[in-house]
Amino acid sequence: MTDRTGIFAGDDPFAIARRWLAEAEPLEPNDPNAIALATVDEQGLPNVRMVLLKEIEPDAFIFYTNYGSVKAKEIARSGKAAFVLHWKSLRRQIRVRGLTSREEGEKADAYFASRSLKSRLGAWASRQSEPLSSRAALLAEVARVTAEQGVNPKRPPFWGGIRITPLEIEFWADGPFRLHDRFRWRRASPDGSWDVTRLYP
Repeated sequence: MTDRTGIFAGDDPFAIARRWLAEAEPLEPNDPNAIALATVDEQGLPNVRMVLLKEIEPDAFIFYTNYGSVKAKEIARSGKAAFVLHWKSLRRQIRVRGLTSREEGEKADAYFASRSLKSRLGAWASRQSEPLSSRAALLAEVARVTAEQGVNPKRPPFWGGIRITPLEIEFWADGPFRLHDRFRWRRASPDGSWDVTRLYP
C-alpha cells in the first residue's frame, strides 16, 4: 500500500499497535490500555465490557480474568472474541477479532505475582459474575481469604490469561470532515499472511 505511511506505516500490525499504545500512555488520563471486550452467549446475544489489555505479544493480545466469569465462559464456549482500543486523546482506535486460548503458565504466574497484595487477595475472594448478597459479605470473604492465603498468595487455579490471536485488525484514525483513514489487516488463519486493505470511512 503506497499510501500507508505516517502513523500507519510498517509491515507488522502488532508493532503498530504497540507504537500507538505507547503514544497514548502519556496522554490518556486513565487506563490507556482499556479495551471494550465483546463476546456472545449461547443464544448469540452479545456482551461487552471494559477490561485491561496487559500485553501485546509478537502475534497476540493478552488480558487476565477469573475463568468463572461470564466473559471467560463465553470465550471458552465459542473460542472467539473481539475488542476495540479507543483513544480520544489521539483520535484513533484499533479493532481486533480473533481466536482465543488460555495462558495458564509461567507468564500468568509472573503477572499475578506483580499485582498488589490486595488485588491478589481480591482475585481469590471474588466469585466473579455470581450473585453477591452485600458488600459486607464480600469484605468478609476477603478477610477469610487473607487469613487463609497469607501475604504471598499464589495464582488461583481459576484465574489466568486469555490470549486473543487475531484474524483481523483494523487501524482507524480520525480525518477532517469525517473522511477517516481505515486500514484492515486480515488473514485466513493464525499462521497465514496478512492482506491489508484501505477501507472507505
